[in-house]
Amino acid sequence: MCLAEALLRIPDAETVDKLIRDKIAAADWHSHLGHSGSLFVNASTWALMLTGRLLRPENENDVGDALRRLIARSSEPVWRQAVTAAMRILAGQFVMGRTIEEALDRAREPERHGYRHSYDMLGESARTSADARRYFDSYAAAIAAIGNAVQGRSVIDAPGISVKLSALHPRYEAVARERVLRELVPAVIALARKAKSFDLNLTVDAEEADRLELSLEVTARALADPSLAGWDGFGLAVQAYQKRSLAIIDWIIAAAEALDRRLMVRLVKGAYWDTEVKRAQERGLADYPVFTRKAMTDLCYLACVKKLLAARPRLYPQIATHNALTVASVIEQAGGVEGYEFQRLHGMGEALYAALLADEPAAACRVYAPVGGHR
Repeated sequence: MCLAEALLRIPDAETVDKLIRDKIAAADWHSHLGHSGSLFVNASTWALMLTGRLLRPENENDVGDALRRLIARSSEPVWRQAVTAAMRILAGQFVMGRTIEEALDRAREPERHGYRHSYDMLGESARTSADARRYFDSYAAAIAAIGNAVQGRSVIDAPGISVKLSALHPRYEAVARERVLRELVPAVIALARKAKSFDLNLTVDAEEADRLELSLEVTARALADPSLAGWDGFGLAVQAYQKRSLAIIDWIIAAAEALDRRLMVRLVKGAYWDTEVKRAQERGLADYPVFTRKAMTDLCYLACVKKLLAARPRLYPQIATHNALTVASVIEQAGGVEGYEFQRLHGMGEALYAALLADEPAAACRVYAPVGGHR
């Protein structure tokens, strides 16, 4: 992964070759071969091992070594392609598919074993209106593709899609509040209507803390649209590392009761911790919007779980975790596995949830599945 990060930033082939030689040749790839349960990971390890052997200087008197060094010098573009292929294989471990059709096809086997999916169309925040339109079209096309594959499942059992508001508007920030409410709310409503027409679930992903109030205002206006009445597939993500997370859940409960709707809530630890801490430091704030100790985030997470479970059936809790103790704590707190679901990232937590579903066949688990090109 470090190599993949670095390769993105290197413009010329010569420096790429030097980096690959430095990183690959010294590594003991052979000791990792065959240790993964994934055929794809083992294949990428083999590719890296082969490349490393070609690049590693060994006994000067060894004819095989001389041949390897000759190949290394004469075919550097070949092993550059081998490393690129290895990166593509590894990307497949964490990205469900390059297109939504590829991801849906790959999801068929896990679905036979009881897994659900929530697809996330990979992309950065929109910088221009053209970016926002492209991401909107990507979400709309994905909803249509997922909807055609649903085959009459209920809104809870069906696959879903995760939407980033920052991808749908180029000025998704508090200083542009009026413009955001005027332009972004209709886009969210349009996507929600499309999801409702296929009886899918749609979750608004959580982002940075300074966008929270704006996110809730956009969500409130979208939820209140009469065309979405009676649909229980609208969801929000809540980050337990935020000090306001319990208050956000109270806000969601109040919104669900006011609209006489059932809302979905995905509970996560949070993904922007470094950014939140750095921004608070840069601005000279008196406090951080997030907990700075993991133990406090873990404690808040369990407090959020308790509040979410107590709000059933008005809310449908979606507990996103790869932690075995958390899974056990949730089941104990809930008194069983009914009325909520667990979530995990594609490529992570597979052994944990395989064990859980073996012990608790009635338990539900949804896979958060990124979709996009391996760039």
